[in-house]
Amino acid sequence: MVSDDMGLVLRSAVVQGTLSATITLLFTFALEKSVERFGERSLSLVFVVPILCSVHSKTLQNIAIYKTFNAALDLSAKKASGTVLPGTLFAPLLPLMVQATIAIGVNVINQTPNLWLTVAPSILFTGLYGYIYTYTLLNKRA
Repeated sequence: MVSDDMGLVLRSAVVQGTLSATITLLFTFALEKSVERFGERSLSLVFVVPILCSVHSKTLQNIAIYKTFNAALDLSAKKASGTVLPGTLFAPLLPLMVQATIAIGVNVINQTPNLWLTVAPSILFTGLYGYIYTYTLLNKRA
């Protein structure tokens, strides 16, 4: 056992179980939205940061600039052979980072013993689930 304090062990198990169930639901919702946005696009490595930073304001001008910018990015990504990555690789990353941050934060607040042994499997399996589910969503579209 990690600790002789059964109350702490049981509380940690309940916290991790509840967190996993809640995060799975939220992660699935966020992943579906992320796949809608990035799933079928191609991204050039040069333009990854501007894409992630381009949606801070929803005015008509910014939306028009955003659409034009995305069209230029898609065209340049198609023409830049060897440096193009499918959006499928990036779609699960944002939900996965949010999940990992929440899981680590909740377990730190709970003072869960062996933090990394507790959260690492959750993060690993969430990542696997994210990529498998992304693949499934994109296959449904095709």
